[in-house]
Amino acid sequence: MNTHPSVAHPSPRQDSLVRVAVGRCSLGLALVAWTDRGVRAVLLGDDRAELTHDLQARLPGASLVAVEASADDPLSRVIALIESPRVAQPIAIDAGGTAFRRSVWEALREIPAGSTASYTDLARRLGRPSAVRAVAGACAANPLAVVVPCHRAVRSDGTLAGYRWGVERKRALLSREGS
Repeated sequence: MNTHPSVAHPSPRQDSLVRVAVGRCSLGLALVAWTDRGVRAVLLGDDRAELTHDLQARLPGASLVAVEASADDPLSRVIALIESPRVAQPIAIDAGGTAFRRSVWEALREIPAGSTASYTDLARRLGRPSAVRAVAGACAANPLAVVVPCHRAVRSDGTLAGYRWGVERKRALLSREGS
């Protein structure tokens, strides 16, 4: 059963107002971008300028507006999710991507904190057992670090595969979740 808020599917127009805030967490910096419909991007890193450049490349044409963080904004909720994944509140997302990628991202959101699934398992859950590489590609394209928990996707033998924001961050996230 899906316990996450629904996923808004943005129109092809990329020029909507997107609020952006950056904050520090135990994994470095977290950049969160959101619209009125939900979070569009969560990027992790160590350099604010690199995160901003990555966001601009992901959302060309969007009107990005830097805002100050507040106690109940999406940045605060994302940082709470990073620091305490088992007690954080669900976060609505405003995901782009293809229908297949969105289906992979929804499947990832169904993996509970403290658990992992292989790319093969995810492909099977989606009814596409031969689409293992496509599932891995959807994980790699995920613009929503931790909110769409692609860090919970592992190789068939249980070892950690690559992670867009670094394997050490993936290991740290899984460790704090108890995986």
